[in-house]
Amino acid sequence: MRKIFKYLTHRMVIVSLLILLQIGWIAFLFIRFTSYSQMLSIGLRILSILVVLYIIRRNDNPAVKLAWIVVILMFPLFGGLLYLYIGGKKPIRKMRRKMESTLQESAKYLVFDPKIQESLNKEDTVAAGQVYYLEQQSGFPACRDSEITYYPTGEECFEAMLEDLKKAKRYIFLEYFIIEEGIMWNSILKILTEKVKEGVDVRVMYDDVGSIFVLPSHYDRTLREKGIKCVVFNRYVPVLSTVFNNRDHRKILVIDDQAAYTGGINFADEYINEKQRFGYWKDNGVRLTGKAVHSMTMMFLQMWNTFAADKIDYNRFLYKEEAYKKYVKPDAPGIILPYSDHPLDSECVGESVYLNLINSAVHYIYFFTPYLIIDNELVTALILAAKRGVDVRIITPGIPDKKMVFLETQSYYQQLVEGGVMIFQYRPGFVHSKVAVCDDKFATVGTINLDYRSLYFHFENGVYLYKCPAVMDIKNDILKTLEDCTNITKELCQKNMFFQLIQGILRIFAPLL
Repeated sequence: MRKIFKYLTHRMVIVSLLILLQIGWIAFLFIRFTSYSQMLSIGLRILSILVVLYIIRRNDNPAVKLAWIVVILMFPLFGGLLYLYIGGKKPIRKMRRKMESTLQESAKYLVFDPKIQESLNKEDTVAAGQVYYLEQQSGFPACRDSEITYYPTGEECFEAMLEDLKKAKRYIFLEYFIIEEGIMWNSILKILTEKVKEGVDVRVMYDDVGSIFVLPSHYDRTLREKGIKCVVFNRYVPVLSTVFNNRDHRKILVIDDQAAYTGGINFADEYINEKQRFGYWKDNGVRLTGKAVHSMTMMFLQMWNTFAADKIDYNRFLYKEEAYKKYVKPDAPGIILPYSDHPLDSECVGESVYLNLINSAVHYIYFFTPYLIIDNELVTALILAAKRGVDVRIITPGIPDKKMVFLETQSYYQQLVEGGVMIFQYRPGFVHSKVAVCDDKFATVGTINLDYRSLYFHFENGVYLYKCPAVMDIKNDILKTLEDCTNITKELCQKNMFFQLIQGILRIFAPLL
């Protein structure tokens, strides 16, 4: 009984109920007014028809168009107005303007090397195209004087993080979707508190919804009391707004000029298997050194200066080659390009990186993803790659963390398997890694799931790799993981009519959820 009361009085539940009440009140008013006025009812229906025609003409994802048209057909009276208010789930203009201003201001502090593009044009046109796209659309430079270490488990990555944190002298920046009190976070917090006393500039940004069930409501005050500067991203408050759907899903840790981390792991005990709710938690992380660390630093600063009250002077973090080079071996092989993606524009960088890899694959392309809820473009690209002889393999969880989402993931199995794509479920537990590796040359690792939320709605980040030793480490990790996986055959894809009906409904509305 106490648990039920605690759940019902939780901030997430109360705020959600208040928002639902607002929606219900608006719907009630619409029904009452339209029942009194036939002209108003006719006008709203005409508006819905015009909105449907607008949606059809709009340059948008077909799956998103279909979902909205179904909603408007179901609710013809206020479906059109609903789309005009939250159509496409675009964030509010204020947030977009702030981000655009920050990106323009920070661009001049990023150092690009045109020689990399010139050499790639001669060496590998596929890599040249991907690098050109990312530099133009994400705004971060490709780096040669950098190294990357791949950690196939959260436990290994966590140990490396602790060692680097202890060496911090100037600043520590953290930006994470989830922070939860426990062994992992408390170990990090202890170091952060000590570093603040040593004069290190420590800043933390965490997502409110991502951490809402695992942190106290005003945990940012607790951190500030310890001398840690803190921003809670996009607080969940009881006001009806479209912006709450856009979350900061990024994972960034920057320590001085020496190292930066990203990958799938958040700061909670399940990511290092100190707590197991869904079997073994299979995750990963990467450690960057060299010039690429500067890109990760600027990535964090862009978000901080967009959403924090106290702005940071970029001049404090000017790129100095000698400062970064000392952490990298001479003539480090390969190219590393950290990139970010955000929902404030029409460019889906995360999805485009995946599509470019799939479309350019010759021999194989392998994926780790916790969720598989994708649009027709990705489905078609994966199947076409398999049909032209590419070995396409996708590893998904065997034990889900969200059953409805897992049911939706499985709804894509049959079409993909029949098209030649090989899908595997990880028997020991949950796969949270977000990775793609291709042809022993290319890879991307970061925070971007193969689902609509990551590809369209969230703030995300990743790292593109070309001919780095870590590419083979990623491939070997996937091959080793396949030994503990179940191959999903056509027979295993068969579901009864009830499950097919539920999956069909979920797939229709997936782009809006």
